[in-house]
Amino acid sequence: MKGRLMKNAMFVQTAIGRVGIAENGEAITDVFVGDMPGPPKMVLAETPLLLEAARQLLEYARGERQTFDLPLAPTGTAFERSVWRELERIPYGETRSYAQIAEAVGSPKGFRAVGRANGRNRIAIVIPCHRVIGSNGKLTGFAGGLPVKESLLALEGICRS
Repeated sequence: MKGRLMKNAMFVQTAIGRVGIAENGEAITDVFVGDMPGPPKMVLAETPLLLEAARQLLEYARGERQTFDLPLAPTGTAFERSVWRELERIPYGETRSYAQIAEAVGSPKGFRAVGRANGRNRIAIVIPCHRVIGSNGKLTGFAGGLPVKESLLALEGICRS
């Protein structure tokens, strides 16, 4: 079954809470926090790749890292992958609206589809879906819960009122 293979996973306690990380033996497939579910089939293990991802996530949570250098294996439709590539272009400490992302991926009226793609991002934080907000500047949707999204944005120095 494609997508249902056993994944190695580990958890790390950070300043933003407990973060789960999973990999397929070659790349990171999941980073989950807050209310996000982990992969359905996982075995707890501390592989070199998971330990490196944990190190980078801890550095990020301490404010010592702004970008990640990890092999990633996101799975999704062509549109979802285009959205996720665009999310990776949002600099640390900045946000974009769903409409701005839709425009950037060539689908100017596709802001709802961008929202769905954001919700299907299995590699949170590293593919920074938390940096996407409503056009009115308000926080909207985050699979890990809005308090986690607020914490991630505060960590990056983005003040919310």
